[in-house]
Amino acid sequence: MSGARERDPGLQPERTRLAWRRTTLAFTVAAVLAARQVAGGGLSTAGFVAVACSALVWLGFLRVAHRRVHALGGRPTPRTLPEPAALAAVACTIALAGFAVAMIV
Repeated sequence: MSGARERDPGLQPERTRLAWRRTTLAFTVAAVLAARQVAGGGLSTAGFVAVACSALVWLGFLRVAHRRVHALGGRPTPRTLPEPAALAAVACTIALAGFAVAMIV
């Protein structure tokens, strides 16, 4: 079709970069809420350990996201996310959910 608009290769990496930033923000909010739980008191030893592990997982996810955002910057066709980085992001997400359950119980 001659009238069809061509795809702008710069939009998809920008959307992906923004999605990584939103996900990092959501991860940060979850970690801050965990820290708030500790500050409120009434947390068991297992809950305190879960909060500490949540902070470590947050740092790990922050590193993966930071590296991905920088990899997406300035390239019209960025490389795909390496498999170890994808697995690390998934593991961090599952771990954070598990630690949240441990804090509640």
